[in-house]
Amino acid sequence: MREPAKDKGRLDHILECINNIFEFAEGKTFEQIEGDKMCYFAIVYQLVIIGEAASMLIKEFREARPQTPWREIVSMRNFIVHGYNVVDKNEV
Repeated sequence: MREPAKDKGRLDHILECINNIFEFAEGKTFEQIEGDKMCYFAIVYQLVIIGEAASMLIKEFREARPQTPWREIVSMRNFIVHGYNVVDKNEV
């Protein structure tokens, strides 16, 4: 259920995932990330969490922040989860 009171927690999850991605990728090239399955899939999982948390934010919150590409964030999550067999590492 989408409740305004839960938005802060969802935003905290998004920020934590963003920080995790930066930590996982720090000092690594794309090729190094791509070649390290654990690192690559850890980053992909963080993107899934970001998309899920973004999808649960209340509509009014997202509409008040049109500069953030909410639809694209949620769509990336859906693509990774439902199109897992055709995900292009370059797109991730």
